[in-house]
Amino acid sequence: MKTIWAVACAVIGVGILSGAFIGCASTPVVPSRAIGNSAGPTLSGPQYRIGAEDVLHISVWDNKELTIDAVVRPDGKISFPLIQDVQAEGLTAAALGDVIHQKLLSFIKDPQVSVIVTQVNGPKIFVIGNVTKPGQYPLRSDMSVLQALSLAGGFNTFASPKNIKVVRNMEGKQEVRKVNYYNMIDGGDGNYLLRPGDLIVVP
Repeated sequence: MKTIWAVACAVIGVGILSGAFIGCASTPVVPSRAIGNSAGPTLSGPQYRIGAEDVLHISVWDNKELTIDAVVRPDGKISFPLIQDVQAEGLTAAALGDVIHQKLLSFIKDPQVSVIVTQVNGPKIFVIGNVTKPGQYPLRSDMSVLQALSLAGGFNTFASPKNIKVVRNMEGKQEVRKVNYYNMIDGGDGNYLLRPGDLIVVP
């Protein structure tokens, strides 16, 4: 009987603990005011895609003749010794390094190629006001208001997310659209696709 009573007590104890854990798991989590950085590429991070007129520093280890600074032409290509024209636009720095590495294999044994974006000169958008990282950001492909806010690091503690403005130049005139952050994340209302030169103001 003592053994049966001990087993029963253990089962009841496990049930109480399980209930406690379940209760903890169901507690709602209050979201942070900051917006995660996973929604888009950073200015010069590993996901950044090279664009026309960007300036690149390309080096091949232990080969000064193949270490150059190159400007991406309007057609999206760069000129590189030995291998001539190479498509650069649309690639990350790492991907372009791999392409150059493969092309150089016909001339050099196991070339170690490094590519660094030293200057971004393509289309840009601007985020100012109460965000963590105000400034200009490259517009390489479709980018929404939420993605731009993510690149800017999200809101600081003084931000008014309900009163964001998107300012756009339209034929010499400024068009101002007011957007509400909470409406954007709830149903997408106001999460416009941005155009070159657009300005996001977070009061």
